[in-house]
Amino acid sequence: MQPLIDNARTFGQRPEEFAALAAGQSPEVLFITCSDSRVVPALITGARPGELFELRTAGNIVPPYADRPSGETATIEYAVQVLGVRDIVVCGHSHCGAVGALVRGDDLDAVPAVRDWLTGATPLPTGPAEDPCVAEAVQSHVLAQVLRLRSYPCVERKLADGVLNLHAWYYEVHTGAVLAHRPQSDLFTAL
Repeated sequence: MQPLIDNARTFGQRPEEFAALAAGQSPEVLFITCSDSRVVPALITGARPGELFELRTAGNIVPPYADRPSGETATIEYAVQVLGVRDIVVCGHSHCGAVGALVRGDDLDAVPAVRDWLTGATPLPTGPAEDPCVAEAVQSHVLAQVLRLRSYPCVERKLADGVLNLHAWYYEVHTGAVLAHRPQSDLFTAL
């Protein structure tokens, strides 16, 4: 913890670098990814402060749109309706504990909130349970979350208007490589 504290102490000593951020934000991308500490959207994309609007959830799950709001739903709606993002990236990653637990059918009774949250991953990701990277399962899971996003009324409208694009990415924790889903071939390939 101490290195983080030391950096936080010196971080605010460069106010000239951040003054323009007080005027507001206008990110072009909503980046939806896992809460996993090994996945750092700004590091992966090279984004500077104000360039990415982020939603991080366990297993990068996009919950179903419902009349009862959630923080995740509100974040997506705000990004699309208020900030006017032009792109949404759903980025899964290798070695994902959430997807691995689903594929293996792990007993999550000791963590009931996690268990109940992961039930929102329907349909269940598919792929070989013995793969430590869970690559195939994560990629199928990312595509399911992109499909779920399409059911959000604000996303559906913006897609129909041609002012919003959805992207499915897969980040390899062990190599740093980023793959993007190509609808034409239905494969994830290098960006």
